[in-house]
Amino acid sequence: MTHEDEVLRVSEALNAVERIPDPEERVKTMSKVMADQVERNKDWAKQRRELVQKLKEEGLSIRKIAARVGTSPSTVQSILSGFTDSGKHRPPAKKEDAEPTEPSRE
Repeated sequence: MTHEDEVLRVSEALNAVERIPDPEERVKTMSKVMADQVERNKDWAKQRRELVQKLKEEGLSIRKIAARVGTSPSTVQSILSGFTDSGKHRPPAKKEDAEPTEPSRE
């Protein structure tokens, strides 16, 4: 079985969950899958972060790393900068980075 076959198998399993006819059972099953995936995502993100850092240390460009790990260059940049959660936990901009303001003329 190829990696693509495995991805297809997982996708088909998730589609089967969405087709559960009883709404209560469907949502209950979805809740179980989502709870399990929260923990799995932490581990997967860690593995991706480690590989991105390793590839950068090997001298690969951000674009080449993105192609190798199957994500966008901006995601690679975020990983290398230590950002997580799609920007929700990014540090605020420094004052010196902000655009200068005009002094008030009173």
